Amino acid sequence: MKALKSTFLIFVIALSTFSCSNEKANEDTITVLDPSKYYQELNISYGENADQKFDLYLPANRTADTKVMILVHGGGWSAGDKSEMNPIKDLLRQDFPNLAIVNINYRLADENNKPYPMQIDDITTIINHLKDNKAKYTISNAIGFIGTSAGAHLSLLWSYAFDANSNVNMVCSIVGPTNFTDPAYLNNTDPDLQALLDLYGENATTAFLEETSPYHQATVLSPPTILFYGGQDPLIPTTQGTDMRDKLQSLGVTHEFTLYPNAGHGWVGLELIDTWVKLKGFINNHL
Repeated sequence: MKALKSTFLIFVIALSTFSCSNEKANEDTITVLDPSKYYQELNISYGENADQKFDLYLPANRTADTKVMILVHGGGWSAGDKSEMNPIKDLLRQDFPNLAIVNINYRLADENNKPYPMQIDDITTIINHLKDNKAKYTISNAIGFIGTSAGAHLSLLWSYAFDANSNVNMVCSIVGPTNFTDPAYLNNTDPDLQALLDLYGENATTAFLEETSPYHQATVLSPPTILFYGGQDPLIPTTQGTDMRDKLQSLGVTHEFTLYPNAGHGWVGLELIDTWVKLKGFINNHL
């Protein structure tokens, strides 16, 4: 028995030594990108679906404190592409040269693949990838979101309901849906609008609509939020913005709200310049 115990002990020691060696070998094989140099990689795959890709832009001279902005495109949860966010990406690179940028695609919804929780799961997978590779990329866990339309809804929902580690420092919604229980949605007579809403479930329960609505998921711990809406938007009733504003106000959450009375589902010219000036200030203050 004594000999057996000695043999077992030797085996355990050998196994431990082997494991430590393997761990060290794995650490040694990690390719740490040179943080002094700008790095760009497009279409990084984070899943098996063709839409599960993101673009990564890492600034030169980054450190472990470098923050990350995540861009989320719109398209009614069933269309769109990250390339649509390239103008915002270019503005960020110009005005925030020390910021890392992640421009994402996510799986698109159809009659067989509902947007929730599929698209939220994709965002979670991307953020986990960034955390797992933060030493390689030389970035921090601190993130911000800029989303447009459906992408704004996803950005708000993830930030309010799925940010378990409070890594989101700020979130921006540009014409994003916020409340699927809004009477303006529930009682609408627009077939095109209803087709979009039905992606979240025909005859969905109130509990489910609340679960998928940033308005109902916001808490006193929600991150600073900046909201932009158009008063003539055919897809996003004004109440989607004003009610979200009022909810954040009641919770004491830092926020800013802008309504362009004559704008629709997007805008150009002076209103667009105003949006960027306000968003740039918000990023400076909160990210």
